[in-house]
Amino acid sequence: MSFLVEYTEPLWRDLDMRALRADEAYLYLHTQYAARSYLYALSDECYTCPYSKVKALPAAASLTTLEPLKLSTANALSFKIYAHDQGHYAYENVSSLCALRRSDLQEFGVYNLTLLPNGSCNFAVDKPGVPINYAFLSVFVLVASLLILLKLVSCAWKRYRYDEAAAVADSIGDAAAKATQRKRLRSLDTFRGLCIVLMIFVNSGGGGYSWIEHAAWNGLHLADIVFPSFLWIMGVCIPLSIKAQLARGTSKTRICLRIVWRACKLFAIGLCLNSVNGPQLEQLRLMGVLQRFGIAYLLVAILHTVCSRRDQLSPQRAWQRAIYDICLFSGEFAVLLALIATYLGLTFGLRVPGCPVGYLGPGGKHNNAAHPNCIGGAAGYIDLLVLGNAHIYQHPTAKYVYDATAFDPEGIFGCLLSVVQTLLGAFAGVTLLVHSTWQGRLKRWLLVATVLGLLGGALCGFSKENGIIPINKNLWSLSFVFVTAALALVLLSLIYYVVDVRQLWSGYPFKECGMNAIIMYVGHTIMHKMLPWHWRIGSMNTHFLLLLESTWNTLLWVGIALYLDTRELYYSL
Repeated sequence: MSFLVEYTEPLWRDLDMRALRADEAYLYLHTQYAARSYLYALSDECYTCPYSKVKALPAAASLTTLEPLKLSTANALSFKIYAHDQGHYAYENVSSLCALRRSDLQEFGVYNLTLLPNGSCNFAVDKPGVPINYAFLSVFVLVASLLILLKLVSCAWKRYRYDEAAAVADSIGDAAAKATQRKRLRSLDTFRGLCIVLMIFVNSGGGGYSWIEHAAWNGLHLADIVFPSFLWIMGVCIPLSIKAQLARGTSKTRICLRIVWRACKLFAIGLCLNSVNGPQLEQLRLMGVLQRFGIAYLLVAILHTVCSRRDQLSPQRAWQRAIYDICLFSGEFAVLLALIATYLGLTFGLRVPGCPVGYLGPGGKHNNAAHPNCIGGAAGYIDLLVLGNAHIYQHPTAKYVYDATAFDPEGIFGCLLSVVQTLLGAFAGVTLLVHSTWQGRLKRWLLVATVLGLLGGALCGFSKENGIIPINKNLWSLSFVFVTAALALVLLSLIYYVVDVRQLWSGYPFKECGMNAIIMYVGHTIMHKMLPWHWRIGSMNTHFLLLLESTWNTLLWVGIALYLDTRELYYSL
């Protein structure tokens, strides 16, 4: 069972295997070539990039075996050895002595790359690596065992403390709670809770798995789905909230003032969270997750309040009732289309100094380093002009993969389509209000999901890197909005059917988390480096330990949400 926790020998020959981090391996370099040569490497994660210089290999007469290198095994690697120094980057138009690509590299492996006398390459496995996905099974068994033990202890305690009068009171309370829950869609709280739990998990590192972390530029990983889903479900709840306030006789002016106040609080909290590592005002990041929430909520909620009708009479004819939600949302649809048109016009029409028109790449060494200072094209340029370099995010993922410059994934320009994302959620909320049957709601949601999915797929060419507009969370691209909104619609449809329609699941524990999402988000951000939420044991260089820590932190916050629910303590801005 040692493979379940990624065990490796402490020493392999003269190598300290514990000095490796997760997703790292050793590479021995041997040369039998008579002249000096140069090793270059390229990761599959870096699209259309040149090869980067790794090491100069001396002539065989001076040294035959070099110090081993540490290399990343998270993505497939390609190697080329050149007879002449190509500088920092080596391009495809230059011939090499040998080239090879390896997609089978594993964590904690030891490999040999030999340059033979004739200039060809030989690659051999010295020590097989360790499979990393079994860590999920290990952590699942541990967590499941812990939960079962807690459940048994809880049942034993209740049996020991059994009180018939208290049991009757509890049954009455449960009945009252169920009556209240019928008026509130548990699926919305469950969806929101699922989003915040996943957000805490990925923000805790997600076990160090590359497919969980944010994509370097184009693409869609698990972490990239969470934020847009959260925005989308916020949009779903806006029509429900505004209708309830209008039904109570609250004026639209008063509703708008409440919206502005809540948006300001969201923005202010987000700004404060950006100063967790130090409130240096000259370099304070101005935008962030909560800031984008605040802006999107402000615009969508006010727009929907203005466009809402206090009294809505459903049409008598069946075909009119079928499209009534679309008619009610016509004003918002007009704004949605205007925002998309503005996004497209600026993205493909704005002339950015030193960059091609319509550029959507990460700059740096992307496209063979043709546009090193053009990260994000129009989006990056506008954010830089408005916010200034000192007030945008300095460590985007593309910086470490593409050698790119600073870029803010939650910048000003991306707010355009974040509002579109929230409006698409608001339309799903209007559908919820207009269609009274669960069949009608699911048909509308799944139809819209299909249309949005096809539109998003067409824009990105149903591929990661090709198409007119690739799926890109950093840019909050149009294809990204359509695809993530489609996924959110499908997921909400499933949860709604299971939780509210068939009542096969109460939504526990995600429902309770969704009712205190703001406390969980702010709390996990502030306490990111504190016990008992986070801890370190040794070098933390296995996915098992990283996953265990991420899961522990997530479950601890789930436990806090459950405790707050038992005390009926809820906080919303």
